[in-house]
Amino acid sequence: MIITISITLLFLILRFTVTVFNFISNPKLTKVNRQYNDLVSILIPARDEEDKILTLLESIDRQDYSNYEVIVYDDDSSDGTYAVCSVFAANHPRFKVIKGDDLPAGWSGKKYACARLAQQAQGKFFLFLDVDVCLANNLINSLVHRMYLYKLSLLSLFPNQVTSTAGEKITVPLIHYLLLNLLPLRLIYLIKSGTVSAASGQCMMFDGGVYNKHQWHKQVSNEQNGAVEIMRLLKTERYNCEVLLSNCMIRSRKYSNYSEAIGGLGRNLITAFNFNIPALLLYILLVVGGPMVVLMTLNFNLIFFMTSLIILSRIMTSLSASEHAGHNVILHPLQMINLVIITFLSIQKHLTKTDIWKGRKI
Repeated sequence: MIITISITLLFLILRFTVTVFNFISNPKLTKVNRQYNDLVSILIPARDEEDKILTLLESIDRQDYSNYEVIVYDDDSSDGTYAVCSVFAANHPRFKVIKGDDLPAGWSGKKYACARLAQQAQGKFFLFLDVDVCLANNLINSLVHRMYLYKLSLLSLFPNQVTSTAGEKITVPLIHYLLLNLLPLRLIYLIKSGTVSAASGQCMMFDGGVYNKHQWHKQVSNEQNGAVEIMRLLKTERYNCEVLLSNCMIRSRKYSNYSEAIGGLGRNLITAFNFNIPALLLYILLVVGGPMVVLMTLNFNLIFFMTSLIILSRIMTSLSASEHAGHNVILHPLQMINLVIITFLSIQKHLTKTDIWKGRKI
């Protein structure tokens, strides 16, 4: 038991150190007032999104950026996605929607949609967005400024997550908690090795010329975690890449209830560990099982030390992600229970190859 407790506390201290580094280094996109005029191609893959996509399109139309085009790729939707986009595009000249082709063998749906969108794009920069995001003013100018400032070929943002229901509040905050507790985001830019990589497929801006040269989505045509794999490819080719928090300039309500959140996070969690099941299980054992062992010692000093680090970590990650720190501290035990459930589902779906998204097997 002494060895288990020692390993648990050491791991907790290491994670706390990463959290402090992220909190102090503040890896957020900086808002800028400078105006740029480069053509930005905003590229949106959409499949069965008639209830969400209008919110995104309207937020783009309200942007304070003047030179952009928007292309929506309707990926064989079975609902009214194409009709909603067509009506909007008819009244907004910068917007257009294209009907998708049949999905070729060897491709996942989203990767093929992104590759087809890139073929249509004319911009200096390609900005790929998921349908479930909403943009605030200053976003595009701030992205372009950052691309120039750090000579980036890829900049990916993790959006601020919006949670409305109780089910979302005990699941969705795990996204930023795991991210900011495990990986020092500033190191992604500083360390050029592809082993230090992360990315969010919800928001990715590419240098258009570099993208056209390498066709990044084609290179990961059937990868489940395409965003991270693309980041690794760029870093392997020695291009500058960066991952930041969005600083409230892009928001997302990724899931609308507990069931969606459990299913979606269960689909994505194992990809964060590069499909390494032993590593994921060891992580869960240390993060969830380890503190329970410490509690069983009934040693006040150990329990106080452990609890203090966990609470401080939750406060720092919550503030960095613009989440309610008090809620996350109080709900931490429930979130850890759900992390175990999500882990089980993630491994089960991976091993049985039964994961379905938008009617397609992944």
